[in-house]
Amino acid sequence: MDKLIPCEVNVTGTIKPDADIDGCILVTESIDVIPNALQEMKDAIAKQKTFDAAVGKEVTFIAVPSASSGYSKVVFSPTGPTNRDYDDHRNFADAAGAGIKRAIVAGMKKPLLIVCPSPDYPNAMLAAALGALHAAYVPYEIREDVPSRRNKLSSLTIYSDGALSDLALYIKGIESGRLVARDIGGSDPERMAAPKVAAYMEELFAGSSSIKLEVISGDEKKYPLFAAVDRCANLVERHRGRIIKLEYVGSGEITKTLMLVGKGVTYDTGGADIKAGGVMAGMHRDKCGAAAVAGFFRALEIIKPAGLKVVGTMAMVRNSVGVESYVSDEIITSRAGVRIRIGNTDAEGRMAMGDCLCEMKERALKEINPHLMTIATLTGHAVRAMGPNYSIIMDNGPARKVDHARQMQRAGDLIADPFEISTIRREDYAFHKGKSEYEDVLQSNSQPSSMTARGHQSPAAFLMMASGLDKHGKDSSAPLPYSHIDIAGSSGPFPGVPTGAPIAAITALYMMGF
Repeated sequence: MDKLIPCEVNVTGTIKPDADIDGCILVTESIDVIPNALQEMKDAIAKQKTFDAAVGKEVTFIAVPSASSGYSKVVFSPTGPTNRDYDDHRNFADAAGAGIKRAIVAGMKKPLLIVCPSPDYPNAMLAAALGALHAAYVPYEIREDVPSRRNKLSSLTIYSDGALSDLALYIKGIESGRLVARDIGGSDPERMAAPKVAAYMEELFAGSSSIKLEVISGDEKKYPLFAAVDRCANLVERHRGRIIKLEYVGSGEITKTLMLVGKGVTYDTGGADIKAGGVMAGMHRDKCGAAAVAGFFRALEIIKPAGLKVVGTMAMVRNSVGVESYVSDEIITSRAGVRIRIGNTDAEGRMAMGDCLCEMKERALKEINPHLMTIATLTGHAVRAMGPNYSIIMDNGPARKVDHARQMQRAGDLIADPFEISTIRREDYAFHKGKSEYEDVLQSNSQPSSMTARGHQSPAAFLMMASGLDKHGKDSSAPLPYSHIDIAGSSGPFPGVPTGAPIAAITALYMMGF
């Protein structure tokens, strides 16, 4: 199984900042770069500007006269201004993606990517390379079923600025991880039903010396909340849920343990509270949280950071509707012994992750310097609150004490994988407190999150209450740092290709020290 980046990647040369072409992306045919090649391109671009006002504003294709080869195909993709308050590394990622798309249309198969660096953007080269490779991704089903369309490029050569010595390693690690996340997150609900996700993961890490993998085919006693969601889908063999566990242990003394739980809802009908009014399309993307966990482990396998231990769980389940559907008003006791009343079966993601988070909490008490995270396309409210394109991160007390969310936001900004920060407050806990003596916790109200005040914050409180993690806050004798990441906005457009967020940001923070 080939799960490396969508084409061969090479890094060559060293380019220095140049005021004349600062803030642009050049894509040309992969040629041996000679000393005057950049000057030839600059001269051709300047000439083109004299009779085409679009140059410098839009992606432009230019035939550049070359002393060595007659003419070279060059795509000039401007970043636009990079000195405004709101500019960031995405200027470079977006420009590179647009440039590569135009290069593919022009027939380039082995393009050379030249990023004109800027001192204000130390990771422009990395961000641009990742943007370019995102544009070169081919969906998994196409790679399987249509061999003639398997690759858009055969190689990508990056003319380096020399700022990052391990540039090639980080590009390969992050983009290989994002490719896995796109494969799982973007593929249709039958191709990536839970058993097939498990098979994909087993093939991906077969023979791996650094990643341990275990697949559990449901366990109602250990994961009662997960089992409630899986109850209906479990009637159909090809839809039966899977809990996929992963572990990576880096070389040397372990100084940090990262513990990830990802929401892997392979299709979300809404369950008995069915999604009506034409809003069900695209719900195969509800597995992008678990897909991100899978992709992060692929990045770990390639980069192999020392001193880091990572434990992951992918909660793969289908929220089907039928005679065995779980329903509102049911009371289910979680792994943590918490009595939970169901308020809305369309709030299934928090159910799927709750017991897995509880299991992580139990294990975290024995680990070195642990930090727990949940990653999920959890709420429509996340998109309404922050708009598309942004992951939202929320810290509990112990995580906030070490300023974790700010660190994640900074790392994301430096690699074009941006975050917004939200806060879990007392109202969120009060919202989920049981409303009668029958239950300890209310799972949800009866309204969509997008129509509920604090609709993306309160689910984080629920996850802590349902898992017992709320007993490990900063007032506890055994505090456990925990962050919830909602990627409903950042996971990518539908129709379209998933982004693989937040793999780049987590890699930047935990493997690259950003």
